[in-house]
Amino acid sequence: MRFQDRREAGRALAARLVERQRQGRLEDPVVLALPRGGVPVADEIAGALGAPLDVLVVRKIGAPYNPEVGIGALVGDHPPVFDERALAILGLTPERLRAAIDAERAELRRREELYRGGRPAPDVAGRTALVVDDGLATGATARAALRAVRTAAPARVLLAVPVCSGQALTALRGEADEIVHLYQPPHFEAVGQWYDDFAQLTDDEVVRTLSAAHGG
Repeated sequence: MRFQDRREAGRALAARLVERQRQGRLEDPVVLALPRGGVPVADEIAGALGAPLDVLVVRKIGAPYNPEVGIGALVGDHPPVFDERALAILGLTPERLRAAIDAERAELRRREELYRGGRPAPDVAGRTALVVDDGLATGATARAALRAVRTAAPARVLLAVPVCSGQALTALRGEADEIVHLYQPPHFEAVGQWYDDFAQLTDDEVVRTLSAAHGG
């Protein structure tokens, strides 16, 4: 299974979720996209479900000297969530990563302000929080997102992605009430390999999508 782009993947995932909604298994949803890549996927889902769309900004914490290797993630003012095994292997502690954490926290706040344009964060208390991304490789950022959402007292927490690795599914077991995915490839290297078009989204594209969803 391959997807032309994120919007095609979002439509395919939306069909699966609409069926759950018809069965009464997806009550009062709020769709929370992990930007940037999760936004077009989530936009298709929110439209199909007739649900509000917003973002849940998550920032990866990279390993020193190799920032592309994620060893943790953070959301809002919540404490960072680390891959404890990775920290042990690399001989790192949260204290040694303080500068990286502070830098990512500052970028996170910049993006929240830019993307929401002054709108308050969505209230998910008592509702179904549907967290959406364009795929899961390790699940590190999704874990931080799901734990942050739990603190807002939703009735249920679902994670929805078009494609994911078996490693991520195992790692996230118990973090969400349900993980909805279309494809779990037996040989998974990166999310982008399952998309024909996996171009990086810009902040402007995210802002336009969210503005349209909010009637702007």
